Amino acid sequence: MAALSGVLPILPTIFDSSGAIDERGMQRVLEYIISSGAHGVVYPGLASEYELLSREERLQLTQVIGQWIGGRTPFVVGASAALPEDALAYAVAGAEAGASAAMILTPRSLAEDMDAMADFFRSAHEGSGIDIMLQNAPAPMGIGLPLQKVAALAQAVDGIVYVKEETPPSGQRIMHLTELARGSLRAVFGGAGARYLIDELARGAKGTMPACEITELHVAMLELFRAGDETGARNLFERTLPLLNMQAVFRWRLTKAVLFRRGLIDSDFTRAPGPELDRYDRTELDALLARMADLGSFDRART
Repeated sequence: MAALSGVLPILPTIFDSSGAIDERGMQRVLEYIISSGAHGVVYPGLASEYELLSREERLQLTQVIGQWIGGRTPFVVGASAALPEDALAYAVAGAEAGASAAMILTPRSLAEDMDAMADFFRSAHEGSGIDIMLQNAPAPMGIGLPLQKVAALAQAVDGIVYVKEETPPSGQRIMHLTELARGSLRAVFGGAGARYLIDELARGAKGTMPACEITELHVAMLELFRAGDETGARNLFERTLPLLNMQAVFRWRLTKAVLFRRGLIDSDFTRAPGPELDRYDRTELDALLARMADLGSFDRART
């Protein structure tokens, strides 16, 4: 199987206005991601509010998303969990649903015990039979593991063949991790909403795993860069950066606000806590989308 690369957006969990899961809304967003040319789909990630999903919800959604994808594009299952048995269950569910890899955040409880950390990832790989992507995110989401330890884990655990490196400065760290891993990794990806995408690609990142609200633009940036048109890629990056900066503050709420304005979902309800967009923020969002209107079909009627 070919190594993962390119733009692999995180599919959000869509809820109706009462907070129940809206599977039809999730399927519409998935189809948008695929039709935008994404090189794969990830579910669930931090942007999917997975910490607010029950174990049963995660397992059920993993199954149905695998069915919806139907092998059309690579599927990376999010299997992050505090307990090894839960991470294994999520990875196994992903494998059964057709996932080719499981993305797992480094557990905070094992931060000081690298042998136990290696056993954690080894168990997930051996039990599921699929590749492992170690997600290294900064606090408070993750533990921001030092690069030497990330490389050591990749060398100690055969199943760890990908890393999503999000600890700043991500570009520098992606380059140095690639060197430290000494060929034990197939690819290192960036994340952080693609806010550092050009620098990450220039330093050897094989792709990015951002939120999904402007998937077609992230795909276009990467394709321009790969074609040698760094100026074109950078111009498009600069056009989108104000929106991505806003997304860094409001996170899933901003993602869903954009998806709602694009007519892809019926409700922008979130379960996760965090800053709410007030009327000034909504006005600012509308202004940002209006300035990007020539780049995509941003529906501003639904505000």
